[in-house]
Amino acid sequence: WKKVTDKIREETMQVAKELLALYAKRASAKGHAYGENHALMQAFAEAFPYEVTPGQHKAIEDIMSDMESGHPMDRLVCGDVGFGKTEVAMRAAFKAVQGGKQVAFLSPITILTDQHYRSLQKRMEGFNVRIDVLSRFRSPQQQAVTLQKLREGKVDIIVGTHRLLQGSASTIARPCG
Repeated sequence: WKKVTDKIREETMQVAKELLALYAKRASAKGHAYGENHALMQAFAEAFPYEVTPGQHKAIEDIMSDMESGHPMDRLVCGDVGFGKTEVAMRAAFKAVQGGKQVAFLSPITILTDQHYRSLQKRMEGFNVRIDVLSRFRSPQQQAVTLQKLREGKVDIIVGTHRLLQGSASTIARPCG
């Protein structure tokens, strides 16, 4: 019993040391500090056709604060289906695009990727945001064109499945801090 507990204690101490080192490294990391929200961001928010829930409002405020802080954001937004996670993500994506960055909007399945693509197109209509999609619903030729446009900075938001993380798509990704 003593051997087992000593081994567990040793392993726990090792994990704790690794976590402390990781947290210290993250605390000192520099990220991109986006500017404060401006009139265009306000117009985008006002174009949302529904009333924002208190949970959405808090998540949006927290994310905007994180994006303006200059530290890498480490945040997970969760909620049941239909509770507005996509709108929260769209606002963050819009802010990033307005800050001159490209955004990857990752989705777990192709059908949801297509749904997000259509939702983003509709939601960002009139705001001069260039959106494209990378999924198995696109032919290899269409995917090649999309990847080229992405490389050239002609796509602001790319929506896709894990395909974004594989092969030629993943070599395009540039860390933005």
